[in-house]
Amino acid sequence: MFAGALMGFVGVGLGAFGAHALRGRLSPDMLAIFETGVRYQMYHAIALIAVAAMMSRAEGRAVLVAGWSFIVGILIFSGSLYALALTGVTMLGAITPIGGLAFLAGWVALAIAAF
Repeated sequence: MFAGALMGFVGVGLGAFGAHALRGRLSPDMLAIFETGVRYQMYHAIALIAVAAMMSRAEGRAVLVAGWSFIVGILIFSGSLYALALTGVTMLGAITPIGGLAFLAGWVALAIAAF
């Protein structure tokens, strides 16, 4: 629950930063990349809160794997997009799919936990 709340807080802050401080400083393409990172961070912050709620109802490791996968996904997927947008180093985009795979693993683990 703490991780979800923290990621949501940071996501809102980064969204405001992007909308106010970065608009006009980044190209529209780079701003869109930054906003994609924020959007996926917020989706998965909410998913982390759902994982926390499930922890009291689901047995086994799958729910724990889901939570950690979402955290790793936020750090790698969203983090690499933030870094790419702010630095313009396109090579950073090469690690973004690793975060996407972590998100997918989290959703599969969450489905297993729910089953």
